[in-house]
Amino acid sequence: MRIGLIGLGRMGGNIARRLMRNDHECVVFDTNEEARATLAKEGAVAADSLKDMVSKLESPRGIWVMLPAGEITENTIGELGELLDKDDIVIDGGNTYYKDDIRRAKKLAEKGVQYVDVGTSGGVWGLERGYCMMIGGKESVVKHLDPIFATLAPGIGDIERTPGREDRDPRVEQGYMHAGPPGAGHFVKMVHNGIEYGLMQAFAEGFDILRNKQSEALPEDQRFSLDLADVAEVWRRGSVVSSWLLDLTASALAKAPTLEDFSGYVNDSGEGRWTIEAAIEEAVPANVLTSALYTRFRSRQEHTFAERVLSAMRFGFGGHVEGKGK
Repeated sequence: MRIGLIGLGRMGGNIARRLMRNDHECVVFDTNEEARATLAKEGAVAADSLKDMVSKLESPRGIWVMLPAGEITENTIGELGELLDKDDIVIDGGNTYYKDDIRRAKKLAEKGVQYVDVGTSGGVWGLERGYCMMIGGKESVVKHLDPIFATLAPGIGDIERTPGREDRDPRVEQGYMHAGPPGAGHFVKMVHNGIEYGLMQAFAEGFDILRNKQSEALPEDQRFSLDLADVAEVWRRGSVVSSWLLDLTASALAKAPTLEDFSGYVNDSGEGRWTIEAAIEEAVPANVLTSALYTRFRSRQEHTFAERVLSAMRFGFGGHVEGKGK
């Protein structure tokens, strides 16, 4: 399948590579000429503008936008809306706010252009591991794009099958799902990231408690000097808290037990805030997720070892380099 891809950063570039490795053709564009040239050397067709990209694709065109949420994505999709024809498809794979998806889908529909939102999880590891995808859009349009999603998804792998799924959508076991109409994909991904905040915070606080068990404020016979790298590693082996986040934590602690390369200044990328907003709109209590978000705010004023653990996990799965703060 031939597809356009806009935005060749950490994830966009690797999405193109994974597609090309599996015999799809990619027409790529980025404002960074070097990024375009690099992908062209690897087999992509480089476009020097959005208009040029559209000219290099046959209708019905599919164009995947992989840009940061906000103005740059808004402007890019707006420009595509003017260039594309009826039945062409805009795919937003970034971390867009789901209400923006709903609005954009309605606007593009006035011209007959289809809109699909893809909540994409996999970070810098997606090229090899594949991407978990939560998709919003019309069923017929999502089905048309299935060869793309099937290639990007991780597949069943060696994960144990879940009993009772025999009559359910087989795509889900492959690592991607059609969540519902436009906006549904990014809504599911938004809540996924909100949960991620809570899981990360739980690990961070737990390791901070372990580290401070040697505090001089404790009675001497209650002080333990614990090897955090070994604790993380043993938990990976059969524990109920084993997870990819724990894997990343274990790796970071093995390399640098004090995590001295991490400032403890922890950013939030938006989805955590949006998840809390949705909880408020739905009157759903979200104590853990709210607390995790507020801790990230506090981390920009004062930092603890827990925040360094958070920074290490964010770098591990997404290559995020935190600011140093004040």
